Amino acid sequence: MNEGEFREHCFPAADGLQLYARSYGPARNTTATPIIYLPGLTRNSRDFHELAIFLASQLGGGNTVFSLDYRGRGNSQRDDDKSHYSIAIETTDVIAACTHLGIDRAIFVGTSRGGLILHHLIGLAPGLVAGTVLNDIGPVIEIGGLLAIRDYLNKAPVEPISWATAPGCLRELHGADFPILGEGDWFAMANAIYRDEGGVPVPDFDPAIARQLLSLSAEIALPDLWPQYDALSRWPLLVIRGEHSRLLSERTVKEMLKRNPGALAFTARGQGHAPLLHLDGPRQAVSAFLGTITPRR
Repeated sequence: MNEGEFREHCFPAADGLQLYARSYGPARNTTATPIIYLPGLTRNSRDFHELAIFLASQLGGGNTVFSLDYRGRGNSQRDDDKSHYSIAIETTDVIAACTHLGIDRAIFVGTSRGGLILHHLIGLAPGLVAGTVLNDIGPVIEIGGLLAIRDYLNKAPVEPISWATAPGCLRELHGADFPILGEGDWFAMANAIYRDEGGVPVPDFDPAIARQLLSLSAEIALPDLWPQYDALSRWPLLVIRGEHSRLLSERTVKEMLKRNPGALAFTARGQGHAPLLHLDGPRQAVSAFLGTITPRR
């Protein structure tokens, strides 16, 4: 397989819904531990495309890399039962993906929602986890950051009317939190977030997923996940926080490191929630971390 290419996988969830994944790098006839990317709430496997290409290359370690579309996102089927858009069911979908792909142990990279799924996965299938990267997520979620996500997903002030305007719309929404991004970065983000419908970019997820957040308010006390985090901490762990994140606080990261002195932490400068991992800085941090637990070829 040439650099930049990927394989596509379609498979059923436990309830029969059709799910989608991509794989990069060597096929699964290798003894090396694969890497699985779990995206954020409304995001999809395309978020990881550029970093997956790098990690699958010889320079990046020659890893086998998978990235998943949860139900209702990307190329996975939309669910008629909207209550199934839950962390519990999406965790069982991750387990179904591992079964279909022949993976009995992996290093997981979880962004936002993906990291929450990992906190759940460790209780259901701890044997699957060989190491974890938590990208701008932890056992304590700041309600202010979650409300900001609620608002821009459900009340976006700008909607792209063409692919030419999509990068600018995203920059207007998120530019203050991501001052490091250039024109090419906003264009790449647009291609990851939107799908094409008659020449118009449309968010590539079931709108019911965003509507679930409408019940949130500043008065709601969110439960913490410290027991689940402590279980995750038995394996190698890297915590990445965006410098301008409003979802994961510096105080929470400090407590995460206090509870697990062996964990590593990295701050993605010039980025908010959630950091783009293929940019300089996060890319090297992830690659170096993976190099400590996967053999180099």
